[in-house]
Amino acid sequence: RDYAKKPVLKGGKGGKSGVVSDVLKDPEVCTDPVRLTTHAMGVNIYKEGQDVVLKPDAEYPEWLFQMNVGPPKKLEELDPESWEYWRLLRKHNIWRHNRLSKNRKF
Repeated sequence: RDYAKKPVLKGGKGGKSGVVSDVLKDPEVCTDPVRLTTHAMGVNIYKEGQDVVLKPDAEYPEWLFQMNVGPPKKLEELDPESWEYWRLLRKHNIWRHNRLSKNRKF
């Protein structure tokens, strides 16, 4: 039954005076601007190893730089010939149907 081990406390049995061990402390935050602009910080999920080094922009696919990272577009802003328009329209209709069926009595 080691599913969820309790944090190891230093300084005696239980109580509130114990100090949490190094296992649960937050990692240090990098403040070096050169490292922040050349490495993908926090991407490495393993305990050992370095952060991933960023490549030049020419080595990444073109669609990566065309992605919308801002707020989602509204239905009026999308082109009716695109699949994104029809997908969002379907989503709106599902939401509308759910709102209407919530008030329906059986």
